[in-house]
Amino acid sequence: MLYVKNMQSFLLRLIISSLSLAVTTYIVPGIRVDGIFTLVVAAFLLGIVNAVLRPVLIILTFPITIVSLGLFLLVINGAMLALVAALLPGFAIRGLGSAILGWLILSITSWLGSKVFTEKKER
Repeated sequence: MLYVKNMQSFLLRLIISSLSLAVTTYIVPGIRVDGIFTLVVAAFLLGIVNAVLRPVLIILTFPITIVSLGLFLLVINGAMLALVAALLPGFAIRGLGSAILGWLILSITSWLGSKVFTEKKER
């Protein structure tokens, strides 16, 4: 039973991430995704990259982040989106500016989607 609940939660988060990425490609002119399958795979890869590589980069670039008062985190997050675009054919980002703006819109829409579609846990 726990496996089914975890799988449902995973699929819901994947759908929310995919829809958020679709909204991002619609809003940001420098981001292009060729199809729905590419959109879902990109959302999946972005989740993996953010879970594995992003924490390592945040630790390695901590001094730069401190000097820039945290603004370098925008560059790291945009670079994660650009990395997924470089790894996946059919997903393209025109430049780092588009990647950073795309990440901002993606994070806002993902947060809103999670708030709307996930259950509220009672304390």
